Amino acid sequence: MKRRNFMQLCAAATGSAFAGASKRPSQPNVVFIYGDDVGFGDVGAYGSKMIPTPNIDRLAKGGLLFTDGHCAAATCTPSRFSLLTGIHGFRHNARVLPPNAPLIIPTDKLTLPKLFNQAGYHTGVVGKWHLGIGDGETPVDWNADVKPGPLEVGFKYSFLLPSTNDRVPCVYVENHRVVNLDPADPLYVGNKLKEVQKPDSTQYPSGKTNREAMTFYQSTHDHDNSIINGIGRIGYMSGGKAALWKEETIADEFVMQAKKYIAMHKDEPFMLYFASQDIHVPRAPHPRFKGKTELGYRGDAMVAFDWATGEIMNALEEHGLAENTIVIFSSDNGPVYDDGYDDGTTVFCSSEESDRGHDASGQWRGGKYQIFEGGTRVPFIVRWPARIKPGTSDAMVNQIDLLSSFAELLNIELPEGEAGDSRSTLATFLGKDQKGQEFMIEESFGLALRFNEWKYTQPVQPKWPNGRPPIERALYNLDNDPGETKNIIAEHPEIAAQMEMKLAEMKASGGVRK
Repeated sequence: MKRRNFMQLCAAATGSAFAGASKRPSQPNVVFIYGDDVGFGDVGAYGSKMIPTPNIDRLAKGGLLFTDGHCAAATCTPSRFSLLTGIHGFRHNARVLPPNAPLIIPTDKLTLPKLFNQAGYHTGVVGKWHLGIGDGETPVDWNADVKPGPLEVGFKYSFLLPSTNDRVPCVYVENHRVVNLDPADPLYVGNKLKEVQKPDSTQYPSGKTNREAMTFYQSTHDHDNSIINGIGRIGYMSGGKAALWKEETIADEFVMQAKKYIAMHKDEPFMLYFASQDIHVPRAPHPRFKGKTELGYRGDAMVAFDWATGEIMNALEEHGLAENTIVIFSSDNGPVYDDGYDDGTTVFCSSEESDRGHDASGQWRGGKYQIFEGGTRVPFIVRWPARIKPGTSDAMVNQIDLLSSFAELLNIELPEGEAGDSRSTLATFLGKDQKGQEFMIEESFGLALRFNEWKYTQPVQPKWPNGRPPIERALYNLDNDPGETKNIIAEHPEIAAQMEMKLAEMKASGGVRK
């Protein structure tokens, strides 16, 4: 990179992303298969030797595998927010949400499902939500209509784990209703025990005073409120006993619902967002997956996620839909090992640590919660047999750009002010362009800017899980130093200053499409 061209190249990349629009093809179906805490190195096609992933590898062999593919943030809620809105999470204070948090996606904003609805698609979400439910003004009544939520931001059907599997409530919600809820055992959810101590509902033990009730495995930190199914959770709940999910069959339930959705809508264009809970904690793979790896629950949960991927691919093939269906496989953030439970995996993932010889971040440094590459550089595969030639691409791509890319594919003009951080990378996703984006923001507790091989990180003083240290102001060259071990800011102060200025400009601007 020539230093004098940095700002000019940034400006050119911003302007050229929207030049032209492709002719609308016959409407392909679209299926997002979204993993949770799945790292770059957790997939065989990306180099994993200790976790068998034959189905994901088959998907990669038939599609385009990106080696520089990113989620928008190193934690789940902001990544999911960005994927669905085309807006960086920090602009809406999107952070990892507590169990009873309100919906954080504004209902008047354009979203991926709304975009597909405009093009005549049916849209559905199956799996983990963790973007909040409710209006924030009145508490959610879990015994009546549970809303606003996915339907209010554009999905026409939803079957959810409403928060995440380490948080209450431990029930499924289909559209606006808790599944199998017994009216005689009303469900209450809160952040404090006293908020759910109701005489008319089932009471669950608290891990604060009854650690012996954690019979599945013990929590290591923070996950010691209500104990459900022998596992400590974040947050408190009472009631809803008949509606409780069964820990080891969550993957089976989500796969069944996804296959039902595909079968029901096979004769019309559809977009399915399948957001697996695997391999997020508490990891509790079905007994048929236990022992499939030498890595304990984490490795076995990844095998379960691979199975789920295969089942969805098989369903598409069974209904004759595989040829004209775009399947996008990725993850919401990088890997984490100990994330609240003593489940037999090792400590927080970093480039210096590995799980019995398996490094879930591959060659990249860090993982979930961290601004290093391992926090956002994740598996990213796009398959569309009708249009995409299989192969590997080193182009830099980001999930936040999928909304604008699909708008171009569907020949829909985005309204001004919508999806402000999303730029079309359609040609790259189709394998027609090998460069992708020249710059992008990475987000954790602070921000970083990627520009081709260069990476600049802001100084941050985060409250790290497991006592991680603060981040220094730094500049790395990823071509020469993929592990981000050498801060070369002293050798290239001009590049650092230009990137710092560009990052500040992007943060203040409201997005590239402001």
